[in-house]
Amino acid sequence: MTTPAISRFPVPEISSLPEDIRTRILAVQEKSGFVPNVFLTLAHRPDEFRAFFAYHDALMDKPGPITKAEREMIVVATSNANQCQYCVVAHGAILRVRAKNPLIADQIAVNYRKADITPRQRAMLDFAMKVSMQAYEVGDADIEALKRHDFTEDDVWDIAAIAAFFGMSNRLANVTSMRPNDEFFAMGR
Repeated sequence: MTTPAISRFPVPEISSLPEDIRTRILAVQEKSGFVPNVFLTLAHRPDEFRAFFAYHDALMDKPGPITKAEREMIVVATSNANQCQYCVVAHGAILRVRAKNPLIADQIAVNYRKADITPRQRAMLDFAMKVSMQAYEVGDADIEALKRHDFTEDDVWDIAAIAAFFGMSNRLANVTSMRPNDEFFAMGR
């Protein structure tokens, strides 16, 4: 059986990429043992690759009261709502690893409201889902609900920005028909 393409758009050879992009991809490969298909798919457009990963890193790698695992929870829940197979699978794997919990990503992807999470995390995901699906309805009451769980204004911004960024990412992954790497399915289980 032929392996399906990782994108419906051209995927460049790593050796043909600009040095900074090639270096980043090879570093990811060294760390994880494979190249996630999102890197190869987006490398088709180098300037957009750089912008995408700069914003991704600014949102997902920063320290703070919202843990890296909680940031991944936002991605998994909202990506499921946006029917993005790539992001649910890839970020579900990262969530399992970061949370050290083989069940949590599946629970959140299917129905975060029934997942084994804290009330604070549920409030965070309720807000992220509203941003993802009905941002035009977000109001002061939504912000106050988060503040009751000790989220700061900066935290609220981060939750909204992650949900919004991955809304864009989900749509791009769906348009490109980006295929999740097989390696993601077994990670963290």
